[in-house]
Amino acid sequence: MFGTESSLSMFLNTLTPKFYVALTGTSSLISGLILIFEWWYFRKYGTSFIEQVSVSHLRPLLGGVDNSSPSNSNPSNSDADSSRQSVSECKVWRNPLNLFRGAEYNRYTWVTGREPLTYYDMNLSAQDHQTFFTCDSDHLRPADAIMQKAWRERNPQARISAAHEALDIEDCATAYILLAEEEATTIVEAEKLFKQALKAGEGCYRRSQQTQHHGTQHETQHRRDTNVLVYIKRRLAMCSRKLGRTREAVKMMRDLMKEFPLLSMFNIHENLLESLLELQAYADVQAVLAKYDDISLPKSATICYTAALLKARAVSDKFSPEAASRRGLSPAEMNAVEAIHRAVEFNPHVPKYLLEMKSLILPPEHILKRGDSEAIAYAFFHLQHWKRVEGALNLLHCTWEGTFRMIPYPLEKGHLFYPYPVCTETADRELLPIFHEVSVYPKKELPFFILFTAGLCSFTAMLALLTHQFPELMGVFAKAFLSTLFAPLNFIMEKVENILPSSLWHQLTRI
Repeated sequence: MFGTESSLSMFLNTLTPKFYVALTGTSSLISGLILIFEWWYFRKYGTSFIEQVSVSHLRPLLGGVDNSSPSNSNPSNSDADSSRQSVSECKVWRNPLNLFRGAEYNRYTWVTGREPLTYYDMNLSAQDHQTFFTCDSDHLRPADAIMQKAWRERNPQARISAAHEALDIEDCATAYILLAEEEATTIVEAEKLFKQALKAGEGCYRRSQQTQHHGTQHETQHRRDTNVLVYIKRRLAMCSRKLGRTREAVKMMRDLMKEFPLLSMFNIHENLLESLLELQAYADVQAVLAKYDDISLPKSATICYTAALLKARAVSDKFSPEAASRRGLSPAEMNAVEAIHRAVEFNPHVPKYLLEMKSLILPPEHILKRGDSEAIAYAFFHLQHWKRVEGALNLLHCTWEGTFRMIPYPLEKGHLFYPYPVCTETADRELLPIFHEVSVYPKKELPFFILFTAGLCSFTAMLALLTHQFPELMGVFAKAFLSTLFAPLNFIMEKVENILPSSLWHQLTRI
């Protein structure tokens, strides 16, 4: 035993300060290279390389099974789904509850001096106007020909002047629409102009309806007149809602959905849901959800969070986190929590606005499903409905963060929906104004191995610097550290030597 201690002491005494400098410098370089590689791999693939290797190769050897993917999945179907998602995941939708430019967006600019709409958002609206309010036969009607050019104008004053020019020729529904949207400074003025547009639009719709089957040109004209009429009636219903005539707005929306049941792309049911919540007609809200919260229909924050609100309403007034932790969740509370988890997984940005952890801005005219823009549009109109239900926000606050503890990587793995799109941040920055801090929650959390490697690299670099500056002192510390490190081994060796016979111990040391 004495020989072992003397050998160790002799080895430590022969090490020079240059050795410690070289050792710590080499360790720092290696850990830095590992850190750079881990960071690059994480940025490209969203996961740690070391963690992936350990899960994929080491875990099966140790007897673990990865249940993250179903065993009966079809590779061809998964490839098709992923390609389909990559095409549709960044689709931008028209905001069903978009505000009026003249009466609301422009008034915000007058007061604050800020532009609430981005150029990209307004350009998308211009494309929508050209798609829904124009057709190939516009040259046959002079007023429509003027309006076809007006929708392409970038200057707001030029558009308004063109609309007045069209009205000088005849009563033009689309000209009234443009003036109601952009020139009217109050909702009352906008409603008055939309009523004039309705009178003109109904006349055009009846005339084109009689000739819609006489050729392709007549069919496109009738489709355009239908779009114009639906738009006018919807905006009139929204004017009634904004002016406090909520029951009238609900009736107008129901009549519009019955008259044009196939135009689900306008998402009129989302306007209806918001108005019914204002009336606190929760049974009617549930009936609408039963029809539109279907697996074959595209989801939205309005659908998911309204369903969660109704489930939370049944238990939120008596919910207590302390009591729930003691006795467990009741079936009704479990249903409410699962509904909140479902909503949060669909759009994780909404809770911060509902809980007022982040300030609201005016919603854009277009939204990205599951993005920050959709969260703003939903919370802007529905925050009051959550506040009206006693305890609903408290239940949301207690449960919403648990969603992402259930899903290891919410950006790459879906639980109830398809995987979370990776392009939402880029699209939202185009849709939302520059003064708004775009929400990118849930952020990609750094894996443990990247944090560990970064700490190891920093620690070894510090050791290398100290060893270079104070080689003798660091040599003393290194010897003391190694002696302490080997102290348990020396203790064990002493015990073994005392237990075993000296002759046997001598033979083992020789071997």
